[in-house]
Amino acid sequence: MTNIFVHIVDDDAALRDALRKLLRIEGFELETYESAEAFLERARTERGQCLIVDLRMPGMSGMDLLSEVMTRGLGLKVILLTAHADVPLAVQATKSGAADILEKPFQAKALVSSILSAKPPRMNSQATSEKHAAARRFSELSVRERDVLDRLVLGLQNKIIAHELGISHRTVEIHRANILKKTGVSSLPELVRVYLAARD
Repeated sequence: MTNIFVHIVDDDAALRDALRKLLRIEGFELETYESAEAFLERARTERGQCLIVDLRMPGMSGMDLLSEVMTRGLGLKVILLTAHADVPLAVQATKSGAADILEKPFQAKALVSSILSAKPPRMNSQATSEKHAAARRFSELSVRERDVLDRLVLGLQNKIIAHELGISHRTVEIHRANILKKTGVSSLPELVRVYLAARD
């Protein structure tokens, strides 16, 4: 058993059931809720370290719940699930406090890894250290890679970036892959989080 209690919020009963079975096999304790409203009404948040929530739900959305969790200071690591992840969403969610965004269908390994990386709120010294580490990683990028990065985090598509910089779509893809490799991240949401950490 892990020492991480997980709250799952999703209006899709089949997905809730699948996640319940998967995470129990992995040794997590958990509770599920059919809506954000149900979570806020019933959840014993003192037990939890992690909240997994679907982005689009009837009534209160996952982003709304994320905002409420942060406003109330519940101390939960929030992982958003979405069928349509993109850069603007990643930026908005990261700025709002989301720890990760997983695009459906996601691999079980990716979800478990994200949950296990749950951490307590950062102390000032730790946040400063992380900021410096992120800044060092970005300093290794070439000028052209920085040009591409600055446009990626604004939510621009590859073809628009290619047009603005006067390079081919394929070249943008190569730069994007190099940026991920040099910064040591594996996904666009993580890249945005690290980028914002370096700029805060």
